[in-house]
Amino acid sequence: MENVQANSNEGWWLTRAVAEARSRILGWRRRAATLGIGALALVMAYGVVFGHNGLFVYAQKRAEAKQLEVQQVELKRENERLKEHADRLQNDPSAIEHEAREELHYTRAGEVIVTLPMQASGVAIVSRKGQ
Repeated sequence: MENVQANSNEGWWLTRAVAEARSRILGWRRRAATLGIGALALVMAYGVVFGHNGLFVYAQKRAEAKQLEVQQVELKRENERLKEHADRLQNDPSAIEHEAREELHYTRAGEVIVTLPMQASGVAIVSRKGQ
């Protein structure tokens, strides 16, 4: 019987040593898995913030979209203004005359264009009636 008790005591120490080794190995595996998952999360977070479609790129694209919307509104206003100007030129004789005088420097009979030095506009229309 003593022999059986001695074998069971030796087995108990062996079982305890194996259990401790196993728990140490599992502890290290758990730490390694936690560090690996943490590193993976950091890499993914970096990709979300700085990647090709990350938050910074998203913010830049959003600002660009706002700028393009403002530009679109300005172009629509200019387009409307030009349409109204074209309509006036087609239907209003005084608008046609104004355009001919301002842009093409046309004059009426008896008028002379005098260029004045040192002025921003550079052109003045002087009427000489009676000559």
